Amino acid sequence: MSEAGNEPGIHDIFVIGGGINGTGVARDAVGRGYSVMLAEMNDLASGTSSAATKLIHGGLRYLEHYEFRLVHEALTEREVLWAAAPHIIRPLRFVLPYQKGLRPAFVLRTGLFMYDYMGGRKLLPPTRTLDLRTDEAGKPLKPGYKTAFEYSDCWVDDARFVALNALDARERGAEIRTRTKVTSARRSQGAWTIDIEDIDTGVREAVRARLLVNAAGPWVDHVIVEAMGNNGAHNVRLVKGSHIVIRKKFEHDRCYFFQNPDGRIIFAIPYEREFTLIGTTDQDYKADPAKVKISEEETDYLCKAASEYFKEPVRREDIVWTYSGVRPLFDDGASAAQEATRDYVLKVEGDAATGAVVNVFGGKLTTSRRLAESVLEKIEGVLGKRGEPWTKSAKLPGGEFEPLAFDAEVEKLKRDYPALPAALLRRLMRHYGTRARFILNEASSVAELGEMFGADLSAREVDYLMEEEWAVSAEDVLWRRSKLGLIVTEDEKARLAAYMAKRLATRI
Repeated sequence: MSEAGNEPGIHDIFVIGGGINGTGVARDAVGRGYSVMLAEMNDLASGTSSAATKLIHGGLRYLEHYEFRLVHEALTEREVLWAAAPHIIRPLRFVLPYQKGLRPAFVLRTGLFMYDYMGGRKLLPPTRTLDLRTDEAGKPLKPGYKTAFEYSDCWVDDARFVALNALDARERGAEIRTRTKVTSARRSQGAWTIDIEDIDTGVREAVRARLLVNAAGPWVDHVIVEAMGNNGAHNVRLVKGSHIVIRKKFEHDRCYFFQNPDGRIIFAIPYEREFTLIGTTDQDYKADPAKVKISEEETDYLCKAASEYFKEPVRREDIVWTYSGVRPLFDDGASAAQEATRDYVLKVEGDAATGAVVNVFGGKLTTSRRLAESVLEKIEGVLGKRGEPWTKSAKLPGGEFEPLAFDAEVEKLKRDYPALPAALLRRLMRHYGTRARFILNEASSVAELGEMFGADLSAREVDYLMEEEWAVSAEDVLWRRSKLGLIVTEDEKARLAAYMAKRLATRI
């Protein structure tokens, strides 16, 4: 046992990064009995974790790159995560039109057969063949498409997935600090001394931990070099993925999986009731991850690729919002960005006597729970075992109902709050699950929810997000805790910002 082993006021684990990897590790670790602190320099899910295509999926296209371990793990996780969070995760059917001259039909069938049977699918329906000339899915498409394959994956609200992992970690005893930057991390007296700074107040402090988890996503090498002083680190390949959002392109609730002649694929997904999400791109990225945005080239690419399939072309003027993220893929030397591995890699440096660090490279929303379990295996090798793996059967906050019972839970809410709009109750159930009742409490009218900030966003909901989910700005509420930023006006955003600023001022 190192000298730090008996040191009072020291954390077992300090996690850098408030994305899905960091919050997932914090949640798993504290649930096993380790003391945990996490620091995120911005808001939760403010980087890659809120810029995904928002899918819990096996990764059908990864089969082409022979990533069978990753696909198998991802497929097995779909229903595990759906059961854990049936409010923010839901089944989604994908329509894959066959196009002559691209992947042969037998290749698609073989891939989907493997997809159906590699991952222990129980609740998700299997693949089927569609006749696009008669099926509703064919109506928005150009008339030349006749056959399609329809298969299952899941949709997830990515940023809420992160927030719920953080919330569960905190309720189990972890200390979660947002808007807190790690300025340095150095080994001393058999452990780590981590210097942190509150980016709003400038207040600095030093904390101690026996083990460090570097889950900084696109900044993971930056932490190794700048904070830890390890020059020459180059482990990640930054790959940009961009998406466009347009007004609803079709009426049904299925998603399209479109192949392109360049070998890449894009999705067209029903989004936030009134919109269609189209993406993603794959481009190497060399600039600051904090300044990532869609390029003119990517915009043209997505519009053109979607227009190859839809009767009505997707034009630039149709776009109502765009977003981009940087995937921190492990640099495996792949020649093309879309060929770089999506699997995660963990590297441990140091030991219990000197202070160890687990560096996390890569990862996906779908495999984040398994990644956390793998990180905990590394942690146990350094600090010793505290508890058994537990997250596979555990619910995330608000998800305390069965995967197929979402509509039944909405009906319960309607019965208990008959004076409130059905659309509001459904949205609150989708965002918060059973914890929608924490927001509604005993409200018997919309007026009792307080000031409204556009759409159906109430002061009571904003208060909940500020008190329970670390929201401090209008952007946190409108773009990460929800996507209501798509439909509120600039005046409404300004009123929300003023309301939150006033509430924050009363805390000081």
